[in-house]
Amino acid sequence: MINRYDLWVELNKQAERIHAEGKRVAVVLEGRDGAGKSGTIRELTRYLPPYAHSVMRSFMPTDKMMKHWLSEWEKLMPREGEIRFFDRSWYSRALLQPVMGWCSDAQYQNFMRDVLPWELSQDVEIIKIWLSVDETKQKALLERRASDPLRYWKHSPNDAKAVGKFDEITTKKDAMFALTNDWQIINMSDKDAGRTQAIATIISLIKGA
Repeated sequence: MINRYDLWVELNKQAERIHAEGKRVAVVLEGRDGAGKSGTIRELTRYLPPYAHSVMRSFMPTDKMMKHWLSEWEKLMPREGEIRFFDRSWYSRALLQPVMGWCSDAQYQNFMRDVLPWELSQDVEIIKIWLSVDETKQKALLERRASDPLRYWKHSPNDAKAVGKFDEITTKKDAMFALTNDWQIINMSDKDAGRTQAIATIISLIKGA
């Protein structure tokens, strides 16, 4: 059984190395609403030195960002000597945005055409993690949000829409995966086990950065 303490120790070692070498690492966490992105990032960063990492939390993009998607995300990439964890990322344009009607089809198609050349142009090691939950699990997680006195603030009107569009998001996810073979899929049906696996997976990938 993997000991999470040992994983945290190793992750700190790798973060210190990246900081000392001045490298830039972006760890992208994507997944459906309720999959556990924020909680996984919380576990990943629990003991990391503050000078060696940062977190880009999920946010509502401005009109300017929507029009200049990748160039605006370029401004948010990690600094030298930093691991930056992204709770959602530029890949929102491949997933929720087209399904929810938040971007045009032309914006979606342009993103799918441009994202890989754009990533290759960045002097950044990009690690992509997909946190996977099935439809039944997602529905249960989002329903719990609405009534949980500790998680109520996570609930939004978009939760019900996300559940209703499960299959559409699956189609977009599959198209996103087809672009490249570097997405690491973590099963989050058991969140505690999934988070441990995510930390171990990210360590193995960061070692090559």
